[in-house]
Amino acid sequence: MNSLHRELMLLTEKTEAVGKKRKKEDGWSPSFHLSPPTGWLNDPNGLCFYQGMYHGFFQYSPFDAEGGLKFWGHSASRDLFTWNYLGAALCPDQPFDCHGVYSGSALVEGNRMTLFYTGNIKESGDFDYITEGRQGNLVMVSSDDGIHFGEKEWLMKNSDYPSDCTCHVRDPKVWKDGGIYHMVQGARNRKEYGEVLYYQSEDKKTWKLRNRFTTDRPFGYMWECPDFFMLDGQKILSVSPQGVSHEMHRFQNIYQSGYFLFEGEEDASYRLNGFEEWDYGFDFYAPQTFEDDKGRRILIGWMGMPDTPKFQNKTLEYGWQHTFTLPRVLQWTDGRIYQKPAEEILEKRGKATVIQHGVQEKYLKNCEIVIENGNGSDFAAEFSGGLMLSWDNAKKLFAMTFKGEAGGGRDVRRMQLDSCRKADVFIDASCMEVFVNDGEKVMSTRYYPTERTVKLDGAEEAVMYPLG
Repeated sequence: MNSLHRELMLLTEKTEAVGKKRKKEDGWSPSFHLSPPTGWLNDPNGLCFYQGMYHGFFQYSPFDAEGGLKFWGHSASRDLFTWNYLGAALCPDQPFDCHGVYSGSALVEGNRMTLFYTGNIKESGDFDYITEGRQGNLVMVSSDDGIHFGEKEWLMKNSDYPSDCTCHVRDPKVWKDGGIYHMVQGARNRKEYGEVLYYQSEDKKTWKLRNRFTTDRPFGYMWECPDFFMLDGQKILSVSPQGVSHEMHRFQNIYQSGYFLFEGEEDASYRLNGFEEWDYGFDFYAPQTFEDDKGRRILIGWMGMPDTPKFQNKTLEYGWQHTFTLPRVLQWTDGRIYQKPAEEILEKRGKATVIQHGVQEKYLKNCEIVIENGNGSDFAAEFSGGLMLSWDNAKKLFAMTFKGEAGGGRDVRRMQLDSCRKADVFIDASCMEVFVNDGEKVMSTRYYPTERTVKLDGAEEAVMYPLG
């Protein structure tokens, strides 16, 4: 621990003490979506199950709610519902990370937790910060209690990466399989298309490049936050590509997040098939997965979207911005991944009440609304503040449409489905996630209504459960 570390941590603690008081006055603050005590949150980092607790680290700018110098914040939970903030775990206190402790992952081996991340350096000068002027360093740090971390080890620098890559190589995801350590990092090469670098190591410190994963044709110029895992025998490569062209009902945000089906061997010939988006809403990016003690593959995303100034969040008035999504359990069904809220969320349900058709019904600040639509007919759920969730059976489109100030500049997102039998809507103050057909497709958004009412037209029935 150096003097810079001590000063940064002291300043962070003072800033958080003030921020927590402001946040208590904020009616938009969620109850069961992880959020920062103050400042800015973005990518989930280091997600893991360790010593009986779920740990959620995150990209964190404590001094600026609109982003800034990146730390790793740290929260933990026993039930994936109630998250307790534990403090800033990592701060930018070394020559190889002093401009930001960027995204990374956690590796748990027995009682030892090891974090891997990108240490960011931006050099002073007239640079484009793409092909020159930026350093992306692979850094490792370990802990025997998940709270206190030892000395940082600088493992790789720009010159260790392929020479045809730009300065944009980052976001290490590390795992162990077959007695070997594996790592993927996102990259942008000098031909301006995205790819994933795949490495292996015997000791976690010396890494050898074994392959490079990309598509036959360029699919965006940068692939961020890669993740590689097996789900019920199917290999999955998850990435967050930047620079993908918009299509009518796909790739509607400035940046995307989704997965390829990986066929072949990681260190030999392979093929990436298809690309399915994880989420079709306004606020979703940079997801990461982990496996818990029950063998579940759980995904959590950032409920936000970078470089989108038109999306306004009223939490800025209280000095903080952005949350995690709900933890989503992944299931491989009928050739695709279904995402379902973790069972622990559903266990928090209270007594159900029926929502009457054609009547303005009040809904709770923290609740789940289940819309059953077994016959597949058209329906619309009109929420106060100008938000509409609707299904058009003729066009086979599910839509999330804002026509009021509650959307903070958000407009419309659509997704194509063969049918809509059910929509499960989770509301947590300013967070909304909609799981259609038991997780076949999902939409996420932030939402700021001054009242809380819903009017349902069509569908067979709807019920509301309090959560908490």
